[in-house]
Amino acid sequence: MNPYVIAILLFSLGLGTTLTFASSHWLLAWMGLEINTLAIIPLMARQHHPRAVEATTKYFLTQATAAAMLLFASATNAWMLGQWEISCLSHPIACTLAIAALGLKIGLAPTHFWLPEVLQGITLNTGLILSTWQKLAPFALILQVAENAHPYLLTILAVSSTLVGGWGGLNQTQLRKILAYSSVAHLGWMILVAQMAPQMTLLALITYIVMTAAAFLTLDKVNSTKTITLASAWTKSPALSALTCLVLLSLGGLPPLTGFMPKWLILQEISGQGLPLTATVVALTALLSLYFYLRLTYAMTLTLSPYTISSTAPWRTPSKQPTLLLATAIILATSLLPLTPSVVALLA
Repeated sequence: MNPYVIAILLFSLGLGTTLTFASSHWLLAWMGLEINTLAIIPLMARQHHPRAVEATTKYFLTQATAAAMLLFASATNAWMLGQWEISCLSHPIACTLAIAALGLKIGLAPTHFWLPEVLQGITLNTGLILSTWQKLAPFALILQVAENAHPYLLTILAVSSTLVGGWGGLNQTQLRKILAYSSVAHLGWMILVAQMAPQMTLLALITYIVMTAAAFLTLDKVNSTKTITLASAWTKSPALSALTCLVLLSLGGLPPLTGFMPKWLILQEISGQGLPLTATVVALTALLSLYFYLRLTYAMTLTLSPYTISSTAPWRTPSKQPTLLLATAIILATSLLPLTPSVVALLA
């Protein structure tokens, strides 16, 4: 694809997200979401492969359905209460529809069905954009709408997402599908405290974006899309493989890595709100996610490929691929836990 076309599409992605961030009217927010969707579709279909076209079609239909539901919810609220402001979405039916539409947009369970299939059909770089940047605009709306949503609705969506994200990734061998189910599980943790402590949701979203960016960039660097190909990663790049294990364990929420920070604070918050059963269930579902991260770690470090490489070891030859973003993401994904008091004070 022409670099100028890619630049225009990336600019449109930024424009759509900024428009949603800055809008207080539902129509402007909807326009921002639509610009985002239309900008990423050419990036998803640029492989000219039937699998990529199928994934793009599924993504377009899902996002169009969610956008129609969002328009219907805002129109219902305007019909009942005469308000188009995002902060004034207080009618119960309209608020429930809006939460359902935004959940469909980001891939919350039980409307997560499209996310693994779409991620599996696109490249790792486009999957990185879909898993990180495309979640910012819907989450900006969720944080504004969650104040008026029914708490049971958010709790059910959150617990079901953590369960589905944990169970769904257990038997997967495709790395992109594993990261998709990881996304579903992390979204559940974010939604769980969206009403009680929005700053915790923001913290969980930021740490998730950093850790997922590190995971996608690493897989792109070692050129792996299946679990079986991870066995050759240690031969290609020993240092990067060791750091990747830390990134995967951070995604699982294992201390003393960055991923432990949001889980720890969220469990503390919901326990303080008098919901110990919910805290116990989501903490147990985190063990499911941790299992398949450990499986990937085992495949990457303790398993060697049966095929020997006859040429010079790849780590002995200099790489021309830029690694500044990868290095920054890995550092942030593994070593931010000591800064927890400062981060909490910043978001408070």
